[in-house]
Amino acid sequence: MRLSARLWSAVVLSSIQIGCVSPSREGLPPDSPFRERVVLAADLLPQGIAVGDVTATSALIWVRTEGPAFVQVEWAQPSVWKQVSKMATVIAPVARTPRLATTSDTDYTLGIPLEGLLPATSYRYHVMIGKGDAKRHIEEKLAAEGEFSTLPGPSTTVSVTFAWSGDLGGQNRCRQGPRGYPIFDVMRRQGLDFFLFLGDLIYSDNACTAPPNEPGADFVATALPEYRLRHRYQRGADSLQRFLDTVPVYVMWDDHEVLNNFAGPYEDRMPAGRQALQEYWPIASPRDDPRRLYRSLRYGKDLELFILDTRQYRSRNADLDGPAKTMLGAAQLKWLLDGLTLSTATWKVIATSVPLSIPKGGGAAVPGNDGWAGGPDGTGFERERQVLVDAIVNNKLKNVVFIAGDVHWVQANAYDPNKDGAIDFHEFVVGPLSAYTARPTIPREGLHPTTLINEGGYSNFGIVHVTHSSFEVTVVDDAGKPRFSHRLTAQ
Repeated sequence: MRLSARLWSAVVLSSIQIGCVSPSREGLPPDSPFRERVVLAADLLPQGIAVGDVTATSALIWVRTEGPAFVQVEWAQPSVWKQVSKMATVIAPVARTPRLATTSDTDYTLGIPLEGLLPATSYRYHVMIGKGDAKRHIEEKLAAEGEFSTLPGPSTTVSVTFAWSGDLGGQNRCRQGPRGYPIFDVMRRQGLDFFLFLGDLIYSDNACTAPPNEPGADFVATALPEYRLRHRYQRGADSLQRFLDTVPVYVMWDDHEVLNNFAGPYEDRMPAGRQALQEYWPIASPRDDPRRLYRSLRYGKDLELFILDTRQYRSRNADLDGPAKTMLGAAQLKWLLDGLTLSTATWKVIATSVPLSIPKGGGAAVPGNDGWAGGPDGTGFERERQVLVDAIVNNKLKNVVFIAGDVHWVQANAYDPNKDGAIDFHEFVVGPLSAYTARPTIPREGLHPTTLINEGGYSNFGIVHVTHSSFEVTVVDDAGKPRFSHRLTAQ
């Protein structure tokens, strides 16, 4: 899946009567979506664009306008646009959204779904921005155009390359200079089909002092307007905008979108942090459960990715571990267990923002272990982790891989929880993108790990290359240097 988009710099206006558009190409009807338009100023989309949660039949286009505006997206296969450039009177097939209004209720953001698409098919889209009186006329401009490809269906064998990481702008390591976060330029050169942004997209509870950082994030966010500002600050990085122009994303949160080590049901700030997250990233939550963030994607015959929400439903970290304690909540746990056992994909990948075995002790403000692993105080989430492990082992599920972040160093483990001498599953932990690099600690012994790497001191991301027969992980630092590589063979 490749996406290529560019923002335009020249300005042109076309006055359009609602429902009666004046033609600008001879021979085309007034409402043709292919009337000739000259490109426009990029300042109508100051945070750029993004395409996310692409499936075999849908995609989500994200935009934010500078103040109230009307947005319309039109799309077709690239061959259609080539046909249009040559035709005089024939209109080729095209799809268009209604004109959608951006308002202050969502900080002028929109997630625009494109639906009814064909699997494994390339599409080109135009983003049109209109300003003016919706009852009379709009000055409509072409703000951006791009391309993306839908995912192949579950019977198609195809290789896929994706990256994952998290932890952006923590501990005063925020946007510095025009590029902002240069690591995104390094990732952009990796030939990715998509990127999984696995939590801590902002550090709302860390102030970024200026200098050395770019101004605009020198405060701790505690309410919705401040959470929005922190997301907007991140999206102002040129390198991140370039990356999102070319690579589709799947996004999940962790704790710093709200507050360090928070547990959703018990944190008053959680709804505001969640709203800002959903406003600023293309996350296709179900219509019947609009606050749900966990989801899966199927990429052809060989990859199914389960993206977990480890924050919204969890018990308090300080609660003693036991049958009542949960990281995922009952509904999400059932969804995951059912999905794993029913999956026909060769590789079943579970993305968890917090790692399986690294002990993540809390502090005075938020006591108790924050990750799956337990601690000497009896906290942690190992009881629920064991439910998941039992499902993998007892059902003899093959080719299960966990990917994680959060702890700000690189670690990889091969697990043999039943100690029978055969590895049952693997875990790869990466990060940060730009944050303090922590001192590595060893994993707890509960899952009987064999550690393949345990290394810190540099910003990084992980790249996964999946084929029917192999699953290869490479960790790359912010200079583009590979630091670790490991290849799994399908069982």
